[in-house]
Amino acid sequence: MATKEKKKPSRVVKGQELEVEHLTEIADVSPKQARALLRKHGADWTKLKDEAEDLKED
Repeated sequence: MATKEKKKPSRVVKGQELEVEHLTEIADVSPKQARALLRKHGADWTKLKDEAEDLKED
């Protein structure tokens, strides 16, 4: 029996757009950077904030 592999979404899902906006506001990163961080870490806001801070320093 074949099983379907879950594909990683290439875009943030519609409901996460609010999270993108929130992350851009609190962390001062671009929407593109926020989407990449959300794809990488999901809803782990501690990691999201830490990574966003690292991006600002660069």
